[in-house]
Amino acid sequence: MRINVNTSAVNTHRIMTNNSKSQDKNLERLASGHKINRGADGPAALQVSERLRSQTASLGQAIDNSENAVSVLQTAEAALDEVSRALVNARQLAVHAANEGANDEFMLQADELEFQNIVGQVNRIAANTQYGKNYLLDGSRAGNGVTTGASLEFVDATSDAVSSGLGGYDVTIKTTAKRAELTGTAQLTQATIDNGEQITISEGGRTVNFKTIKGANVEQNLNELDLAIKSAGLDLELVRPEAKGTDGNLPQNITLRHKQYGSEHEFQVASNTPGLLSAQADVPSLVQNGVNIAGEIAGEESTGKGQVLTGGPGAGVAEGIQVRYTSEALPVGGGGPAGAFAGTVTFKQNSMNFHVGANPNQQVGMSFRSMKAASLGSGVLNESQFANLQDVSLLDGPKAQDAMRVIDRAIEEVAITRGEMGAFQKNTLESNLNWLRIAHENVQSSESVLRDADMAQEMAEFTKNQILMDASTSMLAHANQKPMSVLKLIG
Repeated sequence: MRINVNTSAVNTHRIMTNNSKSQDKNLERLASGHKINRGADGPAALQVSERLRSQTASLGQAIDNSENAVSVLQTAEAALDEVSRALVNARQLAVHAANEGANDEFMLQADELEFQNIVGQVNRIAANTQYGKNYLLDGSRAGNGVTTGASLEFVDATSDAVSSGLGGYDVTIKTTAKRAELTGTAQLTQATIDNGEQITISEGGRTVNFKTIKGANVEQNLNELDLAIKSAGLDLELVRPEAKGTDGNLPQNITLRHKQYGSEHEFQVASNTPGLLSAQADVPSLVQNGVNIAGEIAGEESTGKGQVLTGGPGAGVAEGIQVRYTSEALPVGGGGPAGAFAGTVTFKQNSMNFHVGANPNQQVGMSFRSMKAASLGSGVLNESQFANLQDVSLLDGPKAQDAMRVIDRAIEEVAITRGEMGAFQKNTLESNLNWLRIAHENVQSSESVLRDADMAQEMAEFTKNQILMDASTSMLAHANQKPMSVLKLIG
């Protein structure tokens, strides 16, 4: 029996110390709710969980970013809804102004005044629609370009295009745009007219059935055919030589031409006389010889539609840039496989980019084109030479007719822009939001598995360690009493 070293007490003390540490950890986990409170609790799990925490916070912010982006789109789209209403009112005015038989100059002036107020309203909406300090519809948050070269003009660009240097991107034209056109091989003669020639012309779902007027000369019949085409609303024109000083009885070839450029525009003709319009008698001929423009922007093959050349997918820095070449002749000094140099387009990308992910480069862009009147309704062929909505006037009947065409194009452009915004909001932003919320939930769940304490398990461990602590304390007291038995040897 030894008294200097109480081995039983030392052993019991060691066990009691371990129990105390275990109980302290239980208390810490129960108090914090985490099973990892410091690096020593789980070095590997700590590293992984910290990354998951970072990802969780970033996903949460990406959700907020996407919701803010939706708010931006909704702000712009609500403004465009009002622009659409204004343009519908403008078209109603144009229809009223076209009613020449009932209008006088004062009515036309009133229509013109109201129309100019509508144009001013459109310009105000375009200039003042903003989200924070960002102006959305004035063209400042879109790709903007300036062209050099005759007959070349900048149309639009998407958020995919890249800003050019000071020299801009070269534009070369290989093929100019053409309109679908047909010239009859047989002439319209007086004999053909007197035989009661039946001419049928169809375009865009509208049809003209014209029967020649017996006794009227060639010139008079062509005048009536031209009037019938215009009255039916066909997007065609009867191409005729200068009529002044010519004999109205002279036989003439009939030439019909579509008003719009490109291969997608076509019309159908039929005639009783072979070659007058259709190749065979009473058998319709489809005229679809329109040609789309072809060329390159920045040395990359681009897509042509009508007179508009667009940097298509895979066009590199020029992807999404649109330019219009308005001449039917190749640029001076041009031709050949390489095309003719038409000019340059100097481009600056100002589209809005939204960061909608938790990691670098997870951005989507949206180009908010200008909705000012000077940017709407351009590229419409019309006799009044209206270049855009800003130029439109309703001061006489023919101008009102052309105004309808320009306003229709403006309404279409606004509707297309609204559709693009809606598609971007629905298919990009809101779909991304759904995914982000699922990812946010799953990442949080993963972090919880690594870091959060199982409270039931910790309470069971705490109860066990508490009992062991009480038992070890009691046993330490007994171990400390053991050396007292040495005194019995003295007695």
